[in-house]
Amino acid sequence: MEKGTLIEFWQNGERRLAVADRPEGKKHWIVIDDRGQSHTLHPRKITYEVLGETYKPSDISGFLKQVQPYLDPSSLEVAWEILVEDGETVDPPAMASLLFSDRSPHLCYASHYLLSEDKLYFKQKSDCYEPRSSAQVAELKHQLEVGEQRRREQQEFLMRVQKGLAGEVVEWQESDRPRIEMLERLVLQPEFASRPAFDVLAALGRPQNHESAFDLLVALGLWSRHENLFLRRSQIPIQFPNKVVEMAQLVVDSPPPDSELNRLDLTHLKVYTIDDETTQEIDDGLSVEALADGQRTRIWIHIADPTRLVSPGDELDLEARRRSTTLYLPTGMIPMFPPILATGPMSLVQGKICYALSFGVILDETGAVQEYSIHASLIKPTYRLTYEDVDEMLQLGIQAEPEIGTLATLAKLRRTWRQSQGSISISMPEALIKVDGEEITINVLDDSPSRQLVAEMMILAGEVASRYGQEQKIPLPYRSQPQPELPSEEELLQLPAGPVRFCAMRRCMPRSEMSLTPGRHAGLGLETYTQVTSPIRRYTDLLAHFQIKAHLRGDELPFSAEKLQEIMLSVSTAAYEATLVERQTNRYWGLEYLRRHADEVWQALVLRWLREDDNLVLILLEDLGLELAMRFKRSVALGDRLEVRVSHADPRQDVIQFREMINQEAQPATT
Repeated sequence: MEKGTLIEFWQNGERRLAVADRPEGKKHWIVIDDRGQSHTLHPRKITYEVLGETYKPSDISGFLKQVQPYLDPSSLEVAWEILVEDGETVDPPAMASLLFSDRSPHLCYASHYLLSEDKLYFKQKSDCYEPRSSAQVAELKHQLEVGEQRRREQQEFLMRVQKGLAGEVVEWQESDRPRIEMLERLVLQPEFASRPAFDVLAALGRPQNHESAFDLLVALGLWSRHENLFLRRSQIPIQFPNKVVEMAQLVVDSPPPDSELNRLDLTHLKVYTIDDETTQEIDDGLSVEALADGQRTRIWIHIADPTRLVSPGDELDLEARRRSTTLYLPTGMIPMFPPILATGPMSLVQGKICYALSFGVILDETGAVQEYSIHASLIKPTYRLTYEDVDEMLQLGIQAEPEIGTLATLAKLRRTWRQSQGSISISMPEALIKVDGEEITINVLDDSPSRQLVAEMMILAGEVASRYGQEQKIPLPYRSQPQPELPSEEELLQLPAGPVRFCAMRRCMPRSEMSLTPGRHAGLGLETYTQVTSPIRRYTDLLAHFQIKAHLRGDELPFSAEKLQEIMLSVSTAAYEATLVERQTNRYWGLEYLRRHADEVWQALVLRWLREDDNLVLILLEDLGLELAMRFKRSVALGDRLEVRVSHADPRQDVIQFREMINQEAQPATT
């Protein structure tokens, strides 16, 4: 290279021109640009030499002005069309001849510039350029178009986001959904977040983290401040597919023919349904029938019969199987069946003829099952009562409804019998949290006589169904519970009676198990048991109904033992996830309630040690039925009652801290 040669090099991602001034060492050259600045370059850094003339740094500006009019990228398409057929390679001078019919230095440089910028028609091979094939160019054009469309959609999305942040009404487009989902994924699964989500936050000048993404989604009104992230992280479907909704509507409009040709007509019986006031899926009712001998009474436990409207393997059945259970959250329920069915023709609605699976049971004088029968039936619910209604009726001894008193007496007899069989009774206060708009309410569910009555009757139906399955050798989802190793009676007596003692027992209780083999349920004190009383809300109960009803009809069972085992496995996994989401959601709203009532003083009971050496205990807020951790800076004993106040609560971070109130002085205590 000679002094005065005009060369091209790149610096900080920018194309630069300079004039060779003098060699530096064996290989390097010192070049001077149009600003008079010198650069030391290795030959490898030089990307083009303008041949044919020598230049001074002051000539660079004029040279570029000469080049500028010829830098039209579209001109390369014409050259490509000429060269592609023969696959000829070209260098910049040859391209200058082809494009401009001239090989002047500035035209050769213009050709070099066009070829080196081109990403579509030519690819570089050493100092020459080879035309790409027609198929390659078509594919690259498609990719460029797609890329351009994405860039355009990204800009339009950011414009809509800015409108939304300004408080304007935004109509989100279908193309926005993937970008919104990327932001949601950044919140829900930060470890799997994609780069475009961070790019959106960066373009908006926001911090690039999951908290910032959450705040953005809330600010845009796409999520609420209390968005249920536990539910969103789960596999639980919130909406029903259109085909399921359409099938549900079809079933309501045109119910299928009843497969039961000999339903037992029990519409003459007085039927009581007993539920919480807000319950919408009413799936059980109770009756009593005086027998002709004048001595005995038959209990009737009527369970809703959704299998009247659902067939094994149809869309409704498969969707219910996928969901496994109705999910009960403080903000509302997510049903197993579409509401139009679950709260309509599937439910036991007061005053209407309803389809049921009825369990008729006669107890002996001890409370054991003496006789039983199971029937597909027709009933007509007489009264819809709440637990509070029944408690009041029992307390006042209402003479007009003696059946309620009879049911309560039989339930007590039944409870006593189960205790004689080794049942384990654990009674802990339970928080019922409801959220209506911005209002949170917490009620404590206690073990009232009405709730005990209903619980005993449901357990009785489960024992009868299981006995029938065992006697007839029907594959059913049987429930069992291993015998726990409880603390000794001496150890239990050393603990304060009530929640502290029950808490110690609860810790020893093993989880119940589900299998095709009947087994003892230690907690209930039953030798065999299955759940059948919530077929609208629990899929394993629906399975039991399918099996029992088919056997009663004399039909082939819809599910073999192998198939039932397979379904039970998948349903159990989904049901466990639903339980976890319910527990996490209830804890979130419990902490939010405490955050909003940080000035209130709560009565707390020390339940058990979490880490005794660290003074970390589990306390029960007795007025709320909430169990939470608290660390003390003094010695406490199990059963101590004390007053606490919230010092800090952050439901989103799952943090709650209390301070103990002693002589009206706040003593800090943390979890």
